[in-house]
Amino acid sequence: MRPDTPAENVDHTAEAARLERTAGLYPEDAEALLLRAAAHLELSGDRPAATALYDRLLSASEGLSKDLENPTLIRALKASNLWEYDHEAEARAIIDGIRLTAPRDPAPWVIIAEALESHDELEAAEETYTEAARLLLPSTTEAAPSTQPLLYGRHRVRRMRGLPHDDWDTLADSLHSAPVSLDELHDPKRVWSLGSDNPAELQAEISRLRAELGAYREALSRPFPVAVLHWPAPELSELLSAYPTLSTEYPSHEIHLSTIETSLRELSSSGTGNLGIVTGTVPSYEAFAASEGSSPDDVTLLPQYATTLAARGRAVAWPPETGAGCWCGEPQSYVACHGAAN
Repeated sequence: MRPDTPAENVDHTAEAARLERTAGLYPEDAEALLLRAAAHLELSGDRPAATALYDRLLSASEGLSKDLENPTLIRALKASNLWEYDHEAEARAIIDGIRLTAPRDPAPWVIIAEALESHDELEAAEETYTEAARLLLPSTTEAAPSTQPLLYGRHRVRRMRGLPHDDWDTLADSLHSAPVSLDELHDPKRVWSLGSDNPAELQAEISRLRAELGAYREALSRPFPVAVLHWPAPELSELLSAYPTLSTEYPSHEIHLSTIETSLRELSSSGTGNLGIVTGTVPSYEAFAASEGSSPDDVTLLPQYATTLAARGRAVAWPPETGAGCWCGEPQSYVACHGAAN
């Protein structure tokens, strides 16, 4: 989650420094923490320092690059940032490279397309969105939540170019649930109305902007998931070897996996939303217990540990998206594995 609070309300430089210090304490979360730090630096106006953080993440000498979850996303963010302080040629080169690698994650596509769009490269932005849609959307009748920003961005650019709706635009319209329609939100005339002297037109535009901003902030402010703790088989074996009293909580790995799925289904059926799974490791759990001044064999620490991992952005959403692999790590899909009884 990238911050979007204006610099006058937050000391973004201080927050970036705090996040960098935290990354040193939790190296397993360094990627997410340093990305947030870079975003704060961008908001503070110190774009060269933000680029330095992106380079630090991507640098082999720092020892972080080999463990990155999404290096393509970092390159996309770097390109977008570079273009904002007159490094257009380098930004374009990175964008071209990303398009050539055809990443399977929609986030880098959205970032580079928005960078092109913000610099009035509307045709190139539309081509980028369309290229990503062809790669990542199996049909024009459904879209996973992670791919919906592609459809909305593509709809916006095509609206600005005055192009007629196609099937993907229709799909974007059907997915959009805010009170103001996409056609209205993406109407180029909205920009002109901001310069109007007519109070009624200005008030209408303010209402539209509030609706759009409200939906955006709602998405950004979603709390971290209600997460259930998952131990992979090797980690659970190591955990029980070191702390055998926890065997009452985990009689076997098979029972542990079954309990996770059952617990999540019960939470879902009771109306609890935003569910997730966090994966534990023994060293991380031991460090957490030490930070709490407790022993790892204290069973009451386990849900606290899960909540802490979720708050640090380590949760994976449950249930997995259609066609995705099972959360337990087995090679088959979720539907064929723990989701079979759904």
